[in-house]
This record gives sequence, C-alpha cells and structure tokens, in this order.
Amino acid sequence: MSDRSSVDFPLREAYALVSDLMTPDPRIYWADFLFHILLGWTGFIVTLQTTLFSIEQILGFVITVFAFYRSAIFVHELAHLKKGTFQVFRWVWNLICGIPMMIPSFMYDGVHNDHHKRDVYGTHLDGEYLPFATQKPIEMVRYVLLSFILPLLLVARFLLLTPLSYLIPPLRKLVWQRASSLTINPQYIRAPNAIRNDHYWWLQEFATFAFAATVVGLVIVGLLPYQALVLWYVTAVCVFILNSLRTLAAHAYRNPGDHSLELAEQYLDSINIPGNFLTTLWAPVGLRFHATHHLFMSLPYHNLGKAQQRLVNGLSDNSLYLKTIRKGLWDALKRIWKEASIASISR
Repeated sequence: MSDRSSVDFPLREAYALVSDLMTPDPRIYWADFLFHILLGWTGFIVTLQTTLFSIEQILGFVITVFAFYRSAIFVHELAHLKKGTFQVFRWVWNLICGIPMMIPSFMYDGVHNDHHKRDVYGTHLDGEYLPFATQKPIEMVRYVLLSFILPLLLVARFLLLTPLSYLIPPLRKLVWQRASSLTINPQYIRAPNAIRNDHYWWLQEFATFAFAATVVGLVIVGLLPYQALVLWYVTAVCVFILNSLRTLAAHAYRNPGDHSLELAEQYLDSINIPGNFLTTLWAPVGLRFHATHHLFMSLPYHNLGKAQQRLVNGLSDNSLYLKTIRKGLWDALKRIWKEASIASISR
C-alpha cells in the first residue's frame, strides 16, 4: 500500500456521511431471516418428497440452497451486533438454522471480530485471511474443493468429538483451539477468551450434538429416510461452495501476513461488488459491500447499500473509495487469479 492510501483516505468525511445509519432495525432482521429459513425448510421437504431429478425437485433444491445460504450468513451479523442485544434472535437463529446446519453461532462469535482488529487483520493471527494473491492459483482451487468435506468434518466435530472431549480433558482444549472456529486459515488457534456474546456456548455445542445424534438415530431405526442425510450433505456442500467463492471475492488477499494494516489499508484490501439482484444471491445479507463493511463494521447489513450510495456520491474525492469496486464475481475472481499467477511465475 502507498502512503497516500492510508494518509489521504477521507475517513472522517466518510463517517460523517453514514453516522446516522449505524442502528440495526430488528423488524428487518426478523422478517428477512424467518422468511428465508422457512423457505429453505419448505424447499428441503419438497426436494425430499418429489421425484428424483424432476423439475419440481431441481427447483426445490435450488431454492433450498440459496434460502439456507442467506439464512446461514446471518451468523456474520450476529458476530457484529452490539453485546447483549438481539438475544432472542440469536437463540432462534441457532435453534432453526445454526444447529441443524452444524454452525452454531459460537463458532463465529469472538473469532470473526479478530478479523477486524487493526493489529490482526491480514496477519498470521487472522483466521479469515490467507495471502491467496501471493500464492499459486491452485491454492484457491484447493480451498473451494474443501467444501466437499467440510460438512462431514462439522458432523464429526459435534457428533464424535463433543462427547469424547467431555471424557478426555486434553482433547477438550484441543477441540476448542482447533475445531471450534469458522475460519479459512488452517493454522488458526482459538484463544480461550475468544467469546463475545455466546457465553453459554456449551449449550449450543451440546444441542448440536443432540440434534446430530437424534437425526442419525431416527435414520437408523427407519423413522427418517437416509435420503434426508444425503440431501443435507449435498445442500451443505453447495452452500459452502457459494461461500468459498464469495470469500475469495471479498478481499484482494495481497498482505503476506508479516505486518498489520491500518483501517484505510484494510478497506483498500477489501472488495465491493454492488452488482444487481443476482449478486445478492451469492453475496447475501450485505456482503456484496464487504469493503464498506470493513470501513464501518457497525453498519447493519440493511443500511450498507444506502451507505455505499452516499459515499460514492457524497465524498469530495471518491477516487480511493472507488478502487475497491469490482463489476461482479467473475471480475473479482479473474483479478485475484491473475495476480496469483503472476506472483507464482515471478518467484
């Protein structure tokens, strides 16, 4: 990053333009989440009960994937909401989304917040950052392909490691450090105090174990068709693939990890893809404005679009702000792939 990027970025002017947009509207959160999670479960049932590979089943499956994906991404909002707020929403989200999908909110709470810290972002301590743009392009392919085994790893974590960790104290510590975080950095070690809101995280953990054990038990005794497990796995894989592609398009990933970045530098290392309706499908709940989110992480997702418009049109000099904008997912992925290719050749 050049000095101009960190010194000349109009942070105060930008904040003045969006300072009135920092309050989340509970009505929007509840309506958006409940509509999509109910749509997802309805699509799941329809997909399960219709003829294999019929038009009805394919349509039901597509709806299920995108509805579950949007519902699951609310875990990102939960990580940012002010301490002590939205507690009922948090419990409901876990009960009908996080736990059934094996991603209870404690897996992100306290972990994601480190990603926004100035002395952590982009360094080796950042669980959500890898210098993809400086590595061989194959590393991005490997990252996406991990989506096929992540659902199985999550099931193993809660169905097997949870009860075992109750019996083996040293394993308990290891499970917390290495298997209790939704991150992309395989070297990430979760700190003992990495909790922000989910102080009763052990209840979420046990509930997730109980849910997985119950479902498997119902399949074994024949009260639930095994196809439900297959459908859950395929749905989860598709959700993780979507999220992995979105993650690759969320940052420039140029920092090698040996130094921290100032707030303006973090913004310029992140990506905005305003796009259109289709963009909201693969980057839901405001994540198409990921760079703006990194600039003002307290902005609720439903105000990010409005903030984007104000900053583009209202800044006296928006040239630096506009540097983060990409035309679409393909444009963002092409750019990082090209940078990685050049970097691998030059080494």
